[in-house]
Amino acid sequence: MSAVIVQDIKKSYGKVEALKGVTFNVGKGELFGIIGPDGAGKTSLFRILTTLLTADEGSATVEGLDVVRDYKEIRRCVGYMPGRFSLYQDMTVEENLSFFASVFGTTIQENYWLIADIYKQIEPFKKRRAGKLSGGMKQKLALSCALIHKPSVLFLDEPTTGVDPVSRKEFWVMLRRLQEQNITILVSTPYMDEATLCDRIALIREGAFLTIDTPSQIVDNFKEPLFAARSENMSLLLSALRLMPEVKSCFAFGDVHHVVLNWHDSFSLVKSRLKESGFTDVDMRPITATVEDCFLRSKE
Repeated sequence: MSAVIVQDIKKSYGKVEALKGVTFNVGKGELFGIIGPDGAGKTSLFRILTTLLTADEGSATVEGLDVVRDYKEIRRCVGYMPGRFSLYQDMTVEENLSFFASVFGTTIQENYWLIADIYKQIEPFKKRRAGKLSGGMKQKLALSCALIHKPSVLFLDEPTTGVDPVSRKEFWVMLRRLQEQNITILVSTPYMDEATLCDRIALIREGAFLTIDTPSQIVDNFKEPLFAARSENMSLLLSALRLMPEVKSCFAFGDVHHVVLNWHDSFSLVKSRLKESGFTDVDMRPITATVEDCFLRSKE
């Protein structure tokens, strides 16, 4: 059974098409990731599904409730953590949590069991103003406030952006624990490495879904020959590879270039061409694709 069903959702801001007919569904208890860069349409989609924005076309339901007709009921059963920290900066940790609990007619004590693993990490600072918290602590407070009314579906819009690596890792551990309590989780992120932590993912670019599948299946569908290339002059190497007819694409990945060849048997020819061009120190080895490779391939 699906917790979220989206059918051909479209949204424009003037001449800018933020969403171009997005269709997908999310099963109950699933951790579903929407992966893409800033400006891809992730926030617009989440705001539509949490009834904060109206789509131009299409339809969507959350827990069987229509996002337009049943907006009041949806707001009671979903939790939403926006990308920008939106809690009251001048209120303390405890005051923020108490306020959001009261809005939904509950108390911290009633649903403390749901946020205990998260809130215990910031409870020693419950008298500190929210604006004085670190990025990781703000993240935990915002998640606690989104959960305090015991939602069945949780929307998290780029929750780990600007957060240190340790807090990012802790956050995903928390999400898995929440999933064990049968909460459906939709999370958006620009970080491709977080894709592998989801049950299924949708890759989004310029308002359109490129593919929807499990992270492993998306990677398995990458059939082109892929290599990592390195040399002393990486900038010149990138330019040289992109000019070769045997090279389908070449992108910089940290301290190497990821090179996709048009044919499996063209590796030796590429190496020869590089040597003829003066690249005598090139190290070029076959590698396994990542989700980011799959995303970049879809741009071609």
